Amino acid sequence: MAWIYVSEEQELQEGNMVSVYPLGVNTVLARVNGTVYAVAGKCLHMACPLFMGTLDSYILTCPCHDWRFDIRDGRFLDAPELSLKTYPTKTENGKIYIDFN
Repeated sequence: MAWIYVSEEQELQEGNMVSVYPLGVNTVLARVNGTVYAVAGKCLHMACPLFMGTLDSYILTCPCHDWRFDIRDGRFLDAPELSLKTYPTKTENGKIYIDFN
């Protein structure tokens, strides 16, 4: 695995999201129940910026057309055959890392 630093852990509070661009890849980080999740930062529908949406537990809702995704696996709730790209994360020494491999 090739872990890439993306953020300080203190920048991502419980129940919140932040947008990061490691290696130029638009990515949303979210923390739910102490776990950090990373998903692609653009909605599948019209590439709306997902970090501007809302997070309710594990459900990320797109700000443009209310498409809802589960941040744990990227699955689109209304059509499970569609999904956002997800990335493994880890926290170490107060830093958040994503693996893009």
